[in-house]
Amino acid sequence: MSYFLNNLPGREVSLSLGKVFKSFGLLSLVVVLFLPLKLTAQEPPEPEPVMPKSSKEATYYQIITLPVPEDILLEVGGLATLPDGRVALCTRRGDVWLIENPYMHNERQPKFKLFASGLHEALGLAYRDNSLYTAQRGELTRLIDKDGDDKADIYETVYAWPLSGHYHEYSFGPKFAPDGSMFVTGNVAFGNEEWWRGESRVPWRGWTMNITPDGQMKPWATGMRSPAGLGIVDGEFFYTENQGDWVGSGGIWHVTEGSFTGHPAGLRWADRPESPVKITEKQFYEKIDIRQVKKNGRFVKPENITDEENPDFLYKMKEELPTLRLPAVWLPHGVLGISNSDIIVDETGGAFGPFEGQIFVGDQGQSKIMRVVLEKVKGAYQGVAFDFRSGFQSGVLRMTWGHDGSMFVGETNRGWGSAGTRNSGLQRLVWTGNVPLEMKTVTSQPDGFEIEFTLPVDRKSAENLDTYAGRSYIYKYHPVYGSPTINEEKLAIKGVQVAEDGMKVRLIIDNLRPYHLHELTLAGIRSKDGSMALLHPTAYYTLNQIADGKKLQVGEFSTYRSSRVGGKGRSQISYKKNRPVAAKSSGKNTKAAAPSDAEIKPLLTKYTCSACHQTDARQVGPPFKAIAKRKYSNEKILSLVYNPQPQNWPDYATPMAPMPQVPKEDVLKIAAWINSLDK
Repeated sequence: MSYFLNNLPGREVSLSLGKVFKSFGLLSLVVVLFLPLKLTAQEPPEPEPVMPKSSKEATYYQIITLPVPEDILLEVGGLATLPDGRVALCTRRGDVWLIENPYMHNERQPKFKLFASGLHEALGLAYRDNSLYTAQRGELTRLIDKDGDDKADIYETVYAWPLSGHYHEYSFGPKFAPDGSMFVTGNVAFGNEEWWRGESRVPWRGWTMNITPDGQMKPWATGMRSPAGLGIVDGEFFYTENQGDWVGSGGIWHVTEGSFTGHPAGLRWADRPESPVKITEKQFYEKIDIRQVKKNGRFVKPENITDEENPDFLYKMKEELPTLRLPAVWLPHGVLGISNSDIIVDETGGAFGPFEGQIFVGDQGQSKIMRVVLEKVKGAYQGVAFDFRSGFQSGVLRMTWGHDGSMFVGETNRGWGSAGTRNSGLQRLVWTGNVPLEMKTVTSQPDGFEIEFTLPVDRKSAENLDTYAGRSYIYKYHPVYGSPTINEEKLAIKGVQVAEDGMKVRLIIDNLRPYHLHELTLAGIRSKDGSMALLHPTAYYTLNQIADGKKLQVGEFSTYRSSRVGGKGRSQISYKKNRPVAAKSSGKNTKAAAPSDAEIKPLLTKYTCSACHQTDARQVGPPFKAIAKRKYSNEKILSLVYNPQPQNWPDYATPMAPMPQVPKEDVLKIAAWINSLDK
C-alpha cells in the first residue's frame, strides 16, 4: 500500500496498526465521519442565484483535459516544457513521457512517446542542455538521449543519497538555481512506536540539498517536513510546506544557505562539519517542550491543548534561535489548500492574464491552484495569498508554462482522496481573455494595507466601511499535527482612501499585529459599472513586518458607514459568534430554526470543514447531505467530532482527526445545519 507525500494531503500513518491516521489539522469539522472535502471560497452577496465558484472561474480561466491513451496511467510527478514546445512528464510509476502537440492544434490529438522507464517514484522534472533531470527516491538522475530518437540512452546518477526504506522518504526536484546548480528536497520519515513524529533516519532527510551538474552536493538548509513544491522567485529559493507535526498550516518559506525552517528532525545532522546550519538538536530541545511522554511504558501521542495559557509560536522561537525562518506566506489550512505543492512564477508576458510576475501554488488535496504575491519589508519576505482556480479532475501536484502562455497541470491521487473525479491526469489552464474583478495584490502600509484591483471599482461601495471586514490570528508551534487558529481578533478598520482612478484602496487598520495572518474580506466591492463583484473576495496577508512610511491623516480618508446613517448597507461577514435564527411564532410550540447557509458558511471556513466536505458532492469525505441521512442527533455529531469513529464510513480511505479545539456551541450549530439538509 503506497501513501504518497504525507506532504500532500498531510497524512499520518501507523504501519504497525495497518491503518492510516489522517489529520488535516483543523481539518473538516464535521466528522469522523465526514471525511474531507473541498473548500468553496466565500462569495460576495448577490441578489441572483449563486453560481458554483468553479463555473464563475471558468469565465476567465478554462480547464482543458488532454486525452490520454487508455493504456497509460500518468500519475504525474513532474512536468517540464521543452524548447520545441513539447511537454515532458514523469510519473510516480517510474516512466517519462514526451507529449507532442500538447496544445491540440488543428484539433489533432496529443501524441505520447515513452522516453524512459524503470525509475523509482520520480517526483520532479527539469530540462537543461538537452537533458532531463529528475529526483528519484534515492538519487538525482540525468536522462540523456544521445542519438536523437526521443528515447533515453543514458541514465546517469548525478548524486545519490541514503534511504532507510521508510515509505515517506519522498524526494522532490530538481529546481535549477541561477548559477546552474540544482535544489532537491527530502521528506522526513516517521517513528516506529511514535508513528506520528517526523524523524530523519538517514542523512539528509528533512533537508534541502544543493547539487552541481557534476555531482558535488552541499547540504543547504534543514527544517523541512514534507517540502513538495520548489520554486525560484527573483533568483531566490522558496518551497511549500504542508501542515503536520511542528507545522501549524501550509505555507511558503524563503530559504537561504544555513536556514532552519522549523521542523526539528533534520537537526540530527546539524553538527556534521559540512552542515551550514548552526542550530543543534540539543539547543532546540532546551528551548521548547517536544512532549515526548511515556505512560504505562508507551509513548503518548501529543494532542492540541485547548485553552492553553502560554502556547509556543514560531516568532517567539526565532527570538531564541535567530537563524530560524518564518514562513513568507501562510496558506490557511482547509481554505487555501490542505496539501500545497508546486510553485511557478507567471513569466508569460501577459498571456495568462493580469498577473505577470505573481506566483501560482498548486494543492493536491483540494485539486486547485492559489495565487500569491510577495514583497520584502525590512529585509523579510511576506505577502498575500488568494484563491484562484478550483475544479481540476484530480490532485494538482505539478505545473509548467506552455509556449502559448497556458499552464499545464499534472495530477495524481493514488493513496488518498482529493477533490475531483479522477485518480490522475493532465490538464491545461487557459486564459479566455476576459479580465476578472480581483484584488490584484495587497501591500503593507504603516497604518494598514493598500489593495490594488484588476479593474476600476465603484467609488460608492469602496468608500463604505461596511464593505470591509477582517480578522487576524496565528498558529501554534508544537509537536501536534497542525494547529487551530488562535489569538483571533477582529480587525479595527477605521477608514478607507479610494484612488481617483478606482484601481486602489487604502485601508486604515488600528490593530495590525506582526507575525499574524490578516484576513481581509471585501464582500461589498463592485466594479465601476456595478456589473461585477469580486470573484474571490478574501485576501490572506502574512504580516511579518509592518512597513515604514507616511501614515494617512484624518481628512485624507473616508469613515463613512452606511449602517450608521440608516442606509441599507450590504451584508458583511461577521467574526462574532453567530446565533441561530429563531423561528417565527405561529402560536404553537416550535423549535428554533436551523442556522442558515449564510450563518454557517463562515464557521465551515473557520474550522476548515469545507476543506473536505461539500453539501452535495462526495470528495475526500462524504457530503453533508449524506451525513444528514444518517440521522445522527446534534449531540451525536458533537461526540463524533471530538472522538471520530472511522468505522462509520468504511468507504472513505482517510480517517478524520479529533477536533476538540472547536467550541461545543459552534459544533452544535453546524450539526443543526447538517440535519436540516435532510428535508
